[in-house]
Amino acid sequence: MEYYYIKSLHLIFVITWFAGLFYIVRLFVYQIEAFHKPSPEKEILGKQFKIMAKRLWYIITWPSMLLSIFFAVWLLSIRTFYLTDAWMQVKLGFVVLLIIYHVKCHLIFKNLQKDVVKYSSNFMRLFNEGATIMLFAIVFLVILKNAVDWIYGTLGIVVFALLLMFGFKFYKRLREKG
Repeated sequence: MEYYYIKSLHLIFVITWFAGLFYIVRLFVYQIEAFHKPSPEKEILGKQFKIMAKRLWYIITWPSMLLSIFFAVWLLSIRTFYLTDAWMQVKLGFVVLLIIYHVKCHLIFKNLQKDVVKYSSNFMRLFNEGATIMLFAIVFLVILKNAVDWIYGTLGIVVFALLLMFGFKFYKRLREKG
């Protein structure tokens, strides 16, 4: 029974972690766009977005990531045999990529808090899809588990990522025309 309580807590914090990652990059888009506005709008919006980003990042996203990892390690310590399964090894690879994505978000967050803008809002819109792609990959791997199914699922993620990129380019063209 303990396993299911820990698993429930793990899933809750995974969900809040992803929510934080989805929203923080959206805030990056708004911060970058506000940075290019004229005064006083630039300063007013910039200050508000910095506060929102700081609260989201330190109160929700970082704790959620740390608690997700804590409960995942606890789960794996109970059921160590999962570590020998190919689907789990691939899933853990995606989790490592997600942690790298999180750290990259942290670096962008720190820069934006200092008014250092290194990326365009269009880049951030595309970057925002990184967490979505990893979410799809991880969920399909956990649910399907079967080696053949997760290979097809992983290929499906690649196709999904390509469709997102094409959709983004199409949306960008529409924004530039209108």
